[in-house]
Amino acid sequence: MVELLVVTTILMILAGLGLVQYRNSVTRAKEAVLKEDLFRMRDAIDQFYADRAQYPSSLDELVSAGYLRALPVDPFTQSKTTWVTVNAEASVTAAGAAAAAEQGVYDVKSGSDATSLDGTPYADWN
Repeated sequence: MVELLVVTTILMILAGLGLVQYRNSVTRAKEAVLKEDLFRMRDAIDQFYADRAQYPSSLDELVSAGYLRALPVDPFTQSKTTWVTVNAEASVTAAGAAAAAEQGVYDVKSGSDATSLDGTPYADWN
């Protein structure tokens, strides 16, 4: 009877360790997807700016202009609509006056309020 209790205890400890490793690997995979999505969207914004000399007015404009096939789903919020956009500031001309050019989406961040495995908020990732 004691042997059975010892074996059961060892199996429960191993199962607990396996569960922790599984959860961490799922989180690491989501973090890798988020990094790749942010890189691709920021690259598309840069390409849009290089081609048209202005930033897109929204992320949907990147899709309609063909720079992205579709907006990716944020792996932590499970939604396409939670991306937080950062608008470009008005540029300053050589004379020092603010340009009247339309401001557009300069950067994009995750809308998640969760914290990564390294302790930084996903919304602050660059």
